[in-house]
Amino acid sequence: MRRFTFITVALSSVVAFMVGLIIAGQFTPSTVVTTAPRYTPPPATLRPAVLPAGGGAASFADVAERINASVVNIDAASSKGTLGSLPRFRRSDEVPREFDVPSRGAGSGFIIDSEGYILTNHHVIENAERITVTLADGRAFRGEVVGTDPAIDIALLKIDGHGQGLQEAPLGNSDDLRVGEWVCAIGNPLGYVHSVTVGVVSFIGRKLFDASLDDYIQTDAAINFGNSGGPLINSRGQVIGINSAVSSRSSSIGFAVPINQAVAILPQLKTSGRVSRGYMGVLLTDVTPPLQQALDLKVSRGALIQDFTEDSPAARAGLRVYDVVTDVDGRDIGSNEDLIRDISMRQPGTVVRIQVVRDARHLTLPVRLTERPRGGARDEEMLPGGRDPLNRDTPSRPLGLSVREMDPGFIGRLEVPKSVKGVVIAHVDPTGASFSALRKGFVITEINRRPVRSVAEYEHIVGVASPGDVLAIYYYDPTTAQRAIATVTVER
Repeated sequence: MRRFTFITVALSSVVAFMVGLIIAGQFTPSTVVTTAPRYTPPPATLRPAVLPAGGGAASFADVAERINASVVNIDAASSKGTLGSLPRFRRSDEVPREFDVPSRGAGSGFIIDSEGYILTNHHVIENAERITVTLADGRAFRGEVVGTDPAIDIALLKIDGHGQGLQEAPLGNSDDLRVGEWVCAIGNPLGYVHSVTVGVVSFIGRKLFDASLDDYIQTDAAINFGNSGGPLINSRGQVIGINSAVSSRSSSIGFAVPINQAVAILPQLKTSGRVSRGYMGVLLTDVTPPLQQALDLKVSRGALIQDFTEDSPAARAGLRVYDVVTDVDGRDIGSNEDLIRDISMRQPGTVVRIQVVRDARHLTLPVRLTERPRGGARDEEMLPGGRDPLNRDTPSRPLGLSVREMDPGFIGRLEVPKSVKGVVIAHVDPTGASFSALRKGFVITEINRRPVRSVAEYEHIVGVASPGDVLAIYYYDPTTAQRAIATVTVER
């Protein structure tokens, strides 16, 4: 019995020793290699996955699930056919109505606090006599308009949220948005409630209606009729825009008002129901390298004054055309948009100290702001109207322009002020240097700050310019009654 036990122990020891050798052999050179070992990096060398900017790899299913209860359907009714409830690329493109009949419109919105405040578009509830707000769970409430701002197409509504357990939509920071960042839109397109579409940010700061205030986010996330007023959401589940408009030519181009722009006016909407913005009454352009070269400007940044509205605060304060605004109350101004945003955020009646560069001199002028007109700024992109008879054209080279003298018929037909003196652009060569900057019907009054009163003066100034020179063309646009500056490079 003892012998059997000894033999068993001995065999077990031998087997254990052999197994140990086999295991050890996996980490020592072998005389025969049948397969190459697969390399597996140790855990310490593994790197976390790099996510796209803005966390685009996040699941929008989770985002939609979290925020869906904050999105509402808005039904607006009017006894007259005057509702503006459809999103459109141009706000003047209303749906034509031949008869004065009752109308209904549908849009979207989202809850911003548990008291029942809701953000949507102004055009969703414009002229509405009764507003019904329906939550995601089917509960319906009567909505009241607290305030609207047609200038940026924002409206603030209120429902009775006391004890209703309303879910707020978390608001993000639209200033942090980047082109290419993933976003999703939630709304009620074509009556399909709480639909979700996903896309990316295509452009930031798009101008559509009012070049002085517009700052639209462009996205290819589908925004269709009924999406207006709904939230545009980033991949972190935060609202960064309010869906507002779509291109009439493509269903894949939509636009949203940045949420920061809406939040900035909320206090005024809550307290007074409207928004008052400071106003200087100037038409501006950025200081670009060509403009700097043509006008021999001593600064490379700022907002250059091109024109004034009638009896404007800026004109009364002593500002002039060609002045470059570089500072407002100690705050640097890098572009015309910087100046517009700064002034529009101030209250009418405020006195601001405007620093300008004029002929290499630095001046500081006090300007008392007035209230921005309700109609907003005039559209700078309107095409010249009317048909101008072509007189004898001057040679189109080197600027690609043909000009003619101003005649009484042109002046009377387009109501050109007597103070405007210059030559009329009769033709713009589609292949010429001026095609993207100037249009037929513009009146050229100055070139590089030199007055142009006749075709002969125009030909002399242009004729002595060398190929490659940049000319600053100061012109008057009869269709907008505004002056502006365009730069054109002289061609060979």
